[in-house]
Amino acid sequence: MTIKEYNRSVDEYSDIIFRFLVKNTNNRELSSDIVQDVFLKLWQKRMTVRYDGCKNYLFKMAYNRMIDCIRREKNNALIDDFSFQDETRYNEVDTKSIIDEALGRLPEIQKAAITLRDYEGYSYDEIGKILNLTESQVKVYIYRGRKSMKNYLVRIENVI
Repeated sequence: MTIKEYNRSVDEYSDIIFRFLVKNTNNRELSSDIVQDVFLKLWQKRMTVRYDGCKNYLFKMAYNRMIDCIRREKNNALIDDFSFQDETRYNEVDTKSIIDEALGRLPEIQKAAITLRDYEGYSYDEIGKILNLTESQVKVYIYRGRKSMKNYLVRIENVI
């Protein structure tokens, strides 16, 4: 990869990767740090990575780094925020935040698959390459995640 191709990859993919990470972590600072780490690693390995394959390479590195950070956070903080719900807050919440909350309740793999498919528009094959899954596994994770989100969204306390 040439320096020009590296710069082009930063221009083309940094925002997309950042959005993917923010959607999955709900943490802009962490997402920004991961994007910087990913592009630093790409710079260090620029001689071995081809430009036409760098998109999947970047997403795979970002996803793996995100999972590492999430696991580290879970080990440091043993707080289970899934059990507590403030019923009154739904009166003033918009649809997007309820959908984001439903997405946030999913396991990381389902959340990542749904985000890549529904928000970023990737094909099942591309998602499989990014997440190290087969195409059928990707479809199953997306199906299960959507089903879980639907069950959460149709509960009476979440109805808009």
